[in-house]
Amino acid sequence: MSIWIDHFYSFMLGAALLLIAMGLWFTAIVPGIDRWSKRFFRDYFIVLLVCCSLAIAEIAAWSYHAPTAVMYAILILESLFLSMPLLMLTIYLLHCSGEKIRGSRLHNIAAVLWIFYFVLLLIAPFIGGFTYVTESGSYRGPLYPLLLLPLVLIMFCNLVGTIKRRDKITHKEFLSLLIAILPMTAVLIVLMFVDVYPLFDISFVLSGLAMYSLILSDQIDKDLRNQREIANQRSSIMVLQMRPHFIYNTLMSIYSLCNIDPQKARQVTMDFTDYLRKNFNAVASEDIIPFSAELEHTRAYLAVEQAQYDEMLSVEYDTQFTQFRLPPLTLQPIAENAVKHGIDPYAGPLHITIRTYRMDSASVITVEDDGQGFDESKLQESHTALTNIRQRLDLMCRGTLEIDPRDGGGTVVKVTIPDRK
Repeated sequence: MSIWIDHFYSFMLGAALLLIAMGLWFTAIVPGIDRWSKRFFRDYFIVLLVCCSLAIAEIAAWSYHAPTAVMYAILILESLFLSMPLLMLTIYLLHCSGEKIRGSRLHNIAAVLWIFYFVLLLIAPFIGGFTYVTESGSYRGPLYPLLLLPLVLIMFCNLVGTIKRRDKITHKEFLSLLIAILPMTAVLIVLMFVDVYPLFDISFVLSGLAMYSLILSDQIDKDLRNQREIANQRSSIMVLQMRPHFIYNTLMSIYSLCNIDPQKARQVTMDFTDYLRKNFNAVASEDIIPFSAELEHTRAYLAVEQAQYDEMLSVEYDTQFTQFRLPPLTLQPIAENAVKHGIDPYAGPLHITIRTYRMDSASVITVEDDGQGFDESKLQESHTALTNIRQRLDLMCRGTLEIDPRDGGGTVVKVTIPDRK
């Protein structure tokens, strides 16, 4: 090999080793990826590390004029380990599609082709038509393309298998497998006719890293979806566990009003029915909803509370801006907290103001009351509810929730929802 090829090969191996180290490091420390995938990519990068180590050993052997038998042994081991990621891709594809590896036709074909390649690799030193080693270097014989043909066929099987199973795997898994398969296949075909072993090494590493980055992104998306589902389930539980005394007091108020003010009793019944209906609709919702729907839910709740507390509770709405969306059960629980912790029969009427406005490419909701206020850290029930709201805001729309004391007494709760991009 000429000097510039040696330098180029050394540079490519150094880059490959650096990328492999990054892959192993990310596999070890980054959360959000399942155990099976973590083990797979750890083994995948370890195999590539062995390949690069053998390539370095090959360079050292040439430099120190190692015996021909040693050179053949290094070349066979290097070729063997470079073929292993191809079969590992088959296993990963079957895992992603939920198929059993044992008994899979795709796996059986790939395994037979790999065994055929292994046999050819073992007999290649004894048949000069494949490859031969001299003191000045290694050379490819006329039968060398036949040696690589089983590997090319494995990659074609992987490509066809990936396309056929695209409905069984996620979009990112499909893309990651294509990114891994297509460059490897192209390099293998070129390698059948041109000696581009440095590109062979680096293409395997880059394909592995690209596939890993997409799989990691997909796993993180799945983790976020799971967190969102947990948050929604917590909200559902909170809805289904409505305060018993609230329901009891509402029904008793309706009962009393039936004789005193039948018209008002009918209105409270309608408000309470509307509140219950929207509560159960919120349980069924898994995505963000229009603010107008959440506002109607809150109005129905506060109308029921006003019927019970009469002049002790007044509500002001300044919500002309409603063209945005938010997670269900965001505003209503905040208003409920304001009533629950702000009203005091001995301190005068409670006044609640709900506002919406635009600020810095975001929609803002404020719920302000002039009640006695509350310490969030000391009230476990409210703390849990507000923490759940914060979590769903962050997961579903990157929103935030802030709680501050109001000047002159009371509490101000501010919800900020950035514009969707």
